[in-house]
Amino acid sequence: MSAALYLATASADLHARFQLATGGRDLTLFQGALPSDPAELVARSAITSLPDVVAIDAHQRSQEALNLAGLIERHYPQVSVVLVSDIGSELSLDAMRVGIRDILHPAAELSEVQAVVERAAQAAQLRRALAASEAPGGASGPARSRVISVVSPKGGVGKTTVSTNLAVGLARTAPGATVLVDLDIQFGDVASALNLEPEYFLPDTVTDSAARDTMVLKTFLTQHKTGLYVICGPETPAAADSVTAEQVSRLLQMLASEFEYVVVDTAPGLSEHTLAAMDESTDLVLLTSMDVPGVRGLRKELDTLTELNLLNDSGHIVLNFADTRGGLTVADIEATIGTKVHLTIPRSKAAPLSVNQGVPLLQSDVKDPMTRQLQQLVGRFAPTPAVRTRSLPTIRARSLIAKERGTEPAPRRAKSRWRLPRRAVA
Repeated sequence: MSAALYLATASADLHARFQLATGGRDLTLFQGALPSDPAELVARSAITSLPDVVAIDAHQRSQEALNLAGLIERHYPQVSVVLVSDIGSELSLDAMRVGIRDILHPAAELSEVQAVVERAAQAAQLRRALAASEAPGGASGPARSRVISVVSPKGGVGKTTVSTNLAVGLARTAPGATVLVDLDIQFGDVASALNLEPEYFLPDTVTDSAARDTMVLKTFLTQHKTGLYVICGPETPAAADSVTAEQVSRLLQMLASEFEYVVVDTAPGLSEHTLAAMDESTDLVLLTSMDVPGVRGLRKELDTLTELNLLNDSGHIVLNFADTRGGLTVADIEATIGTKVHLTIPRSKAAPLSVNQGVPLLQSDVKDPMTRQLQQLVGRFAPTPAVRTRSLPTIRARSLIAKERGTEPAPRRAKSRWRLPRRAVA
């Protein structure tokens, strides 16, 4: 085996098992109490460079092992950590959250020990390769998924309603492959709009091992009953202070590598977090209401984004609360903002109840003009599933077959409401 392995254990039996499984090559033993600083592992070893894998014996010291694994993940993210424990099922979730690659039973077969170490080593080597490709001059990564940021210059224009419905609609076309991020970091209410009670929030997804490993990141997502994954906004405005724009950029990059659709519900205006999200976006949904302040705000936002080179052909102008009784027409708005309105969403009597119940319209399938327009918005990003209908040739073919078999029913007289008046025929 070519992978460098570091084993931290006081068990001679475990050491012998690892030696047999790996052939004893590139295996370094660390005996004694687990250190609180991962640098001590490196300093007290004969390894001149970082190992690919660190295997930690967690027998009777599970919490110390988890703490050490978390520190290794934080300070040496290109090293894979394997935990050796006989209570792996109890530790699995906590282990994943601190970045542990795998859990191995102390009495595992030699073939399993070898397989676990090899997988961990391959993961470490892949991390190093990815780090090299992200460095200046490195190879570019694979094409990303669609990152759709819903933005507006002002609040109160129904941005969260549009974001949650868009995300639910996309989740129906791509089950398990859509994630919604609440980036209104101070007063986001995506959790309320989807009737969720999340255990984890945005700050949990941008720190420690979650910011380095997509497998760990996924354990902090909240799943909606539609199959949509959600990252909810911070519990309090104070908790939002710990989230930086750089962390937002990294989070969206990681999500884009794992999900087909990433929908971002931003805060009103152009905060540094919103600008970071827009910089990572493939599409922008620019939302305004049908009133003079909203339209003027959108015009200013469009001008600013053009100056920042953040506005391209992938922008989608959406007019919400459309109602011509307010004195404005779509033509008036297009003349003011200097571009086309791509979609108008009318006011809806069903919308307030939907918001209060935490059930988006595209989840409940309420028949409503607003629902139809929201479906049109989803269709701008995802193909609409084909509706299977019985074609005319099929009906005729069945009729001919029935006639040949002598089973054709007698034609029924059409109802009068479908018949033409005699004077029209004449």
